[in-house]
Amino acid sequence: MPTDVIMPQMGESIVEGTITKWLKKPGENVQRDEPLFEISTDKVDAEIPAPASGVLKEIKVPEGTTVQVNTVVGVIDGAGGVTVASAAAAEPAPVEPEAKTQPAEPVAAQAAPAAPQASMGGEGEEGERVRSSPLVRRLAREHNVDLHQLSGSGLGGRITKDDILRFIEQHPAGAPPAPAAARVAVPSAPAAVAPAQPAAQPAVSGPVAIPGEIVPMTPMRKKIAERMVESKRTSAHVHSVYEVDMTRIVKLRERLKDDFERRTGSKLTFMPFFCRAAIHAIRKFPIINSAVEGENIHYHRNVNLGIAVALDWGLIVPVVKSAEEKNFLGLQRTITDLAERARIKKLAPDDVAGGTFTITNPGNYGQMFGLPIIMQPQVAIMGVGNIKKQPVVVTDQTGMDSIAIRSICHVSLGYDHRIIDGAIADQFLREVSNYLQNWNEDLG
Repeated sequence: MPTDVIMPQMGESIVEGTITKWLKKPGENVQRDEPLFEISTDKVDAEIPAPASGVLKEIKVPEGTTVQVNTVVGVIDGAGGVTVASAAAAEPAPVEPEAKTQPAEPVAAQAAPAAPQASMGGEGEEGERVRSSPLVRRLAREHNVDLHQLSGSGLGGRITKDDILRFIEQHPAGAPPAPAAARVAVPSAPAAVAPAQPAAQPAVSGPVAIPGEIVPMTPMRKKIAERMVESKRTSAHVHSVYEVDMTRIVKLRERLKDDFERRTGSKLTFMPFFCRAAIHAIRKFPIINSAVEGENIHYHRNVNLGIAVALDWGLIVPVVKSAEEKNFLGLQRTITDLAERARIKKLAPDDVAGGTFTITNPGNYGQMFGLPIIMQPQVAIMGVGNIKKQPVVVTDQTGMDSIAIRSICHVSLGYDHRIIDGAIADQFLREVSNYLQNWNEDLG
């Protein structure tokens, strides 16, 4: 029985969406809950799962088209379910060379009655049938990993990036046993797997373009452009920059990061340190966590921290709600979860709404510091620069000066001069700096 694929409503205020990419072509098999197409709204970009299993019979709305919510954008023919099983059963045939001692006919005969297991055979096929992201499927292909061997820790058993990286680390030679001819090269296999860590965190380079080519902006790029121009027109932007000695925190993190990950299951990053320092400073200067409403100033009750995440296709700012109520570990886990879901297009509209103060980290790519644009209707944004060792003059308790190597970071604050004066901005940054330089919090 045919099933209509509709444009979902990704939030109460969202009335339309743009189909940016179809992940399947007409005639291809799909499984229920498998990513079927990608959409872009004025809130988030997201992968939309298939509502049923079968064959994608028709695409009614092509890529790049914007339609109202609840519009039928495609049709899945449910009768294709039989085709899925029979096609999958035939797939393992190319794997026969690994079992050279068995004739081809008995292998085919064994595969026929085991249709459910046979559908796990192909490498590309397994990535499509197991709940996972494109990044996870790519890593599985690169490292010859059968995703059916993994137990997903994500929502609904979805295999996350951390799941597959952990598996690759534990099984450096790959999941399937190597054929006899290839076993001679096994000693070099671990070295070949070494680049797995950088592959999990690709450099953000933006879309590939040909010099001289004219291409239209993506829906996300258009929205970013509109909001940045709107913010520059709305707020009187001014920036202040402070130099912060991060030596204490750098040494602490280096000493505790392995134990922290073993105990909590989360990697120890620098971002929660900056978040905790900002929350502390906001308590002393609450106007930093406010908004202009006409001729009034709205002081927000909670600190909803927006954390900017750079993606290959743009920038998005998921929000840590009521961040002041979370301890260090709670912040680390929430930030990691939001960033991961942003990269696999699994954020909900509520995940990017309601921010009251934003932190962005241009220093992640080596930048000394940035002068970021305020996210409306907020009135301030903090930028975190690169942490770099450099010689500085230090004064000891006796007043004697000396030169020492310290880990230095430049932290900037972009603020709306309509309601925040330079003196307040500088005092805010001084509080952030003092909190970081004299860090004494428990990491949970």
